[in-house]
Amino acid sequence: MNLEISEIANLPTQYGDFKIQSFKSEDKEHLVVFTNKLPIVPTVRIHSECLTGDVFKSKKCDCGEQLDYALKHFSKDGGMVIYLRQEGRGIGLLNKVNAYSLQDLGHDTITANELLGFKQDYRKYEIVDEILKYFNIKKINLMTNNPLKLKSLKEVKIEKRVPIIMNSCKYNYEYLTIKKEKMGHLL
Repeated sequence: MNLEISEIANLPTQYGDFKIQSFKSEDKEHLVVFTNKLPIVPTVRIHSECLTGDVFKSKKCDCGEQLDYALKHFSKDGGMVIYLRQEGRGIGLLNKVNAYSLQDLGHDTITANELLGFKQDYRKYEIVDEILKYFNIKKINLMTNNPLKLKSLKEVKIEKRVPIIMNSCKYNYEYLTIKKEKMGHLL
């Protein structure tokens, strides 16, 4: 995999002080946000971009809450967020908003994607192995509920899964139910 890698910069945040580095592969630019001192076996959150949840704090999903939780946790205990630019489970922002519109009509997240001609998830995680190799990380604790992330890493040993469970509300209850029942998320 051909990677272009940025320099490391400081990233002071509301959660604490982090470092940031960008990794570009093909046409995607991904971010790694990490603490200055990583534990020997760091906890890593692989987080796929969710503009509506991460930036606008949408209640339709738990993405923004999961990102906030991870950053708070890592500011105390050390760790790394690998922020992958694959919006809307890989269908892009325009299609995600179209899927939202179908969800407003009563369709669940997977059915909405299918009505638009997509499968349930296009995300890829190969870049994660390359990023962890760059940091010379061979073992991690993976903060996830997604079984695809647990299966996708080939070059690193996952010592343990760290659950990341957020509270549901009336806006995301069905979304979380679908993630559990149709996508096998460990909720």
